Amino acid sequence: MTGFISNIQRFTIHDGPGIRLTVFFQGCPLSCWWCHNPECIPDFINSNGFTVKEFNEKQLLGEIRKELLFMDESGGGVTFSGGEPLKQPDFLKNMLIACREEEIHTVVDTSGLAAQKIFDSLMDFPDLFLFDLKIIEDILHRKYTGVSNRLILKNLETLNNHNKNVIIRVPLVPGITDTDENISNIIHLLSGLPNLRKINLLPYHAMAESKYIRLNIPYKLSGIKTTDEVRDNKIKEIFLRAGFDTSLGG
Repeated sequence: MTGFISNIQRFTIHDGPGIRLTVFFQGCPLSCWWCHNPECIPDFINSNGFTVKEFNEKQLLGEIRKELLFMDESGGGVTFSGGEPLKQPDFLKNMLIACREEEIHTVVDTSGLAAQKIFDSLMDFPDLFLFDLKIIEDILHRKYTGVSNRLILKNLETLNNHNKNVIIRVPLVPGITDTDENISNIIHLLSGLPNLRKINLLPYHAMAESKYIRLNIPYKLSGIKTTDEVRDNKIKEIFLRAGFDTSLGG
């Protein structure tokens, strides 16, 4: 079995604990206006300097093994990101099993959008989920990501009900995800999911705009500045007061 990988990034420190190898899967069912990896959205693309490579399980495991020393010393591991790794569920599952057999810590960084059958079949294998929670109101979620969030929220509830190890990641996009209403909605939702208490708030930046230019894709957030540090810390305090283990970044 093979998988399509857009990039392998070494020595990452923001995609889970310790020093990690982050593997970016190609393909994503969302089209978020603020996406930092727009080259990963199509199922396959080789253009404008972006190259997708096909790996079999042995080849990808070989790339992971190269970083074992740094992983072991730092308490790190491998993070499967994207794109959306759940778009290639069979390959992802096989890689998670292979890493478990070699005692390599695994993280799945996901939007949460996958058929419930697929999600249920995979959720027992990662050591940690990084679960992106963007917008609670479904109409706005459709506007800014291109898809409904109903299945996403259902899968999040499943993780809570099975007491899986999850960190919620909330992107703070000015005027879109960082609004008082959306923050309040997120807190209300998570207050009903008692096993999901850890949150990483991700400040917005426009570093990916150059990728859109290379891909000849309009960048819908052009002109929006990086989130205000004072505003970001205010949101952090709101989550902390609501009882969540919250940090900026991650």
